[in-house]
Amino acid sequence: MGGNYKGGCQCGAVRYKVFGRPAMIWACHCTICQRQSGSAFGMAVVFQNAKIDIEGTQPAHFVRAGRGQSARCYFCRQCGTRIYHQWFNDQGDIPYLNLKPGTLDDTSWLRPGCHMWTQHAQPGVTFAPDDVIFKQQPRPEEVPLYDGP
Repeated sequence: MGGNYKGGCQCGAVRYKVFGRPAMIWACHCTICQRQSGSAFGMAVVFQNAKIDIEGTQPAHFVRAGRGQSARCYFCRQCGTRIYHQWFNDQGDIPYLNLKPGTLDDTSWLRPGCHMWTQHAQPGVTFAPDDVIFKQQPRPEEVPLYDGP
């Protein structure tokens, strides 16, 4: 898939269109993503140099500080659904938009290219024999690129 992706929050107050092509899709099993998603893991569709247009209510955000880079985490003001986050550092925005794929209208094409931080995977989470698995944070060049349509 390439082009324009549509989605929104749980209550429908925030709607968006992302223009671009996915670069990577992953499932993260770190404790931060577990807490943020309220589930066993979080997922991200990473778009490089993408543009996002917001319709309806503008999302609120908070900053999650990190080492060397931080993230502005955008969510619906009304229902709290996390929509996306944008990494940045002292030089400005890093050109990757991390979209929460459960907010997409069409999720039929989603399949993580890898699973990371699996040392924190919840009991009962299993992986297929062909899944790419990293016990911790992989180096950027190790993350498989999205090769779907």
